[in-house]
Amino acid sequence: MHFQMERGRIYLMQEGKLLAELTYTDEGDYYNVDHTFVDECLRGQGVAAQLMAAYQSLLEKEQRKSTATCSYALKWAEKHKEYATYWM
Repeated sequence: MHFQMERGRIYLMQEGKLLAELTYTDEGDYYNVDHTFVDECLRGQGVAAQLMAAYQSLLEKEQRKSTATCSYALKWAEKHKEYATYWM
């Protein structure tokens, strides 16, 4: 799956329809994931986890830390202890 990236957003569009999205805000010293969305046609296929993996790659590339106010992102970060140095 190929996600598009722009500042504050990682997403998947197909034929003009938003199918998946992760949004984050720049809080100065860190980012905050505030929303994830997966269209019902893709739910249960691990797409939200793929969004989080793409976001994690962004954190590593930019050497940034993150928090999450999105419940899914928070659970993902707690589950993936191997990335703990990037999460506050």
